[in-house]
Amino acid sequence: MSESRGEDRLLRPRKMDFLRLALDEARKCTPSPTAFCVGCVLTVSYPPASSNSVILARGYSRELPGNTHAEANALAKARQLSPQQLADLFPDAPQPVDIATVLTHADIYTTMEPCSIRTSGLAPCADAIIAARIKRCFIGVGEPNDFVKCEGAQKLKDAGVEVIWLDGLEKECLEVARMGRE
Repeated sequence: MSESRGEDRLLRPRKMDFLRLALDEARKCTPSPTAFCVGCVLTVSYPPASSNSVILARGYSRELPGNTHAEANALAKARQLSPQQLADLFPDAPQPVDIATVLTHADIYTTMEPCSIRTSGLAPCADAIIAARIKRCFIGVGEPNDFVKCEGAQKLKDAGVEVIWLDGLEKECLEVARMGRE
């Protein structure tokens, strides 16, 4: 697929709203001198003919036990939705709704480029997004080389995920990511 900067002007305000929600998630992070504070929102229009995007899950860095990252947390929370919760979210979809199928129609909004390497040895977020077969990834800012050289966006593109850089909140995304550090 492709990598693009910006987005269709008619859809851009809604996309920026989802990125702002991801920033709200990032602000919930406990600051760390050795990790970024990142937020993530998973949205989906399902069934595919639906024009209404719903929020499937949200996540932020270190929200769940085990030195977890925002994207992995949002995916974990989406996978924990009960059959009844999925039916309530998608009443027009054929039942029962399968979360794996829903994720193939999902978009992921993340305040920072998904990681491609983890110094902790845990699986990178780019790999989790690829494994979930997410179709598009909207990114607020590229990951700076503070800890590792990130190639998450390239890894996603190489796997066929459309990568869209949302311009306009880069400074805020980076400031929140570095909360608690001088």
